[in-house]
Amino acid sequence: MAIEYLKRGKPEADRAEDDAKTAAVVAATLKDIEARGDAAVHELAVKFDNYDRPSYRLSEDEIAAIIAKVSDQDMADIRFAQEQVTNFAQAQRDSMLDIEVETLPGVILGHKNIPVQSVGCYVPGGKFPMVASAHMSVATAKVAGVPRIIACTPPFNGEPNPAVIAAMHLGGADEIYVLGGIQAVGAMAIGTESIAPVHLLVGPGNAFVAEAKRQLFGRVGIDLFAGPTETMVIADDTVDAELCATDLLGQAEHGYNSPAVLVTNSRALAEGTLSEIDRILEILPTASTARVSWEEYGEVILCDSYDEMLVVADDIASEHVQVMTDRDDWFLDNMTCYGALFLGPRTNVANGDKVIGTNHTLPTKKAGRYTGGLWVGKFLKTHSYQKVTTDEAATLIGEYGSRLCLLEGFVGHAEQCNVRVRRYGGINVPYGEGAPYRDAAE
Repeated sequence: MAIEYLKRGKPEADRAEDDAKTAAVVAATLKDIEARGDAAVHELAVKFDNYDRPSYRLSEDEIAAIIAKVSDQDMADIRFAQEQVTNFAQAQRDSMLDIEVETLPGVILGHKNIPVQSVGCYVPGGKFPMVASAHMSVATAKVAGVPRIIACTPPFNGEPNPAVIAAMHLGGADEIYVLGGIQAVGAMAIGTESIAPVHLLVGPGNAFVAEAKRQLFGRVGIDLFAGPTETMVIADDTVDAELCATDLLGQAEHGYNSPAVLVTNSRALAEGTLSEIDRILEILPTASTARVSWEEYGEVILCDSYDEMLVVADDIASEHVQVMTDRDDWFLDNMTCYGALFLGPRTNVANGDKVIGTNHTLPTKKAGRYTGGLWVGKFLKTHSYQKVTTDEAATLIGEYGSRLCLLEGFVGHAEQCNVRVRRYGGINVPYGEGAPYRDAAE
């Protein structure tokens, strides 16, 4: 392999040091929330969001007044985007069927898809009001049938953002809180005097939110590790540098630590993209953020072949992967590790983030190796059940179970099977022994 880095990002050791500092802050903060509940949440909200009010939950009257500030056009756009997301989520839900099968005469097995009973949705919004995140979490949970959906978002410029609150409300949130960061995630998962804890946390966020979810996992479920956004552009000479640079910087503006990577087999495109990025950073209004991300986390990787590009892409396992080549479907068929694919120059990550209908809460930090993104199925638990309806089936399964339990040394387990064999099969099995083998003629 001849893989050349024309630009590298911050070394992994430095990134790990940043992560360790974040983890320490999060651990201390969550401990404080658990110990002091609402008082701790209130102090954190004042300290980090400069937002002070007696209760951070919005009343129905407040929600109505805030939504009234949204223009008709903005409300129409929000409804359109939410409709695309819910339509796709419903199609996914319809693909998930409850099943019941008779595997042997008298042996019935099945599973049911049951909604998680309470979900906490985090919608980022400190730097940019992430209206679309409300569709992705709240509206999708509603499609799944979750009975209690609560949503948190930080204040924007000192007050609740009307468009975000509108999207949460339209999506079906039962409780809306103006809370951000660790205090929001911690309050939803741990619970306070005024906020009942949830069973599942979902939604993207900054490094502190992602780390809080990681530390709370086990106490509650989480959708996935969705930290600072990542983007990768896989491109060849069928596209130009302007398109590649625009797609890289379009995601780098999310925050100061958003990796953006170009993987290409064209040196001319690689060098042209580097130049084009410099040009765009001079005119991009969010350049103060995007420039830091690009300088510290941006990479340009030059490969010899499409096969090498595939290997590099799967190894990085980026959250968003924009593919613009002469063989986009080949990457679709062969890539195995990523958050979501955006295929062809007409497609772009921003459409996926905001409106096209797929979910934008996606795995980061290589989590795409073992999980996909948020979808309606994340809000559903698949529970199995068993039912034995005949004496003959109870006897047959009991005989096998008895012997297999003793094979592992579980005498008590075996007796659960033996008592059925004695009761429903009329076979005398001494306590602590396995059921006899049936005669082959039987």
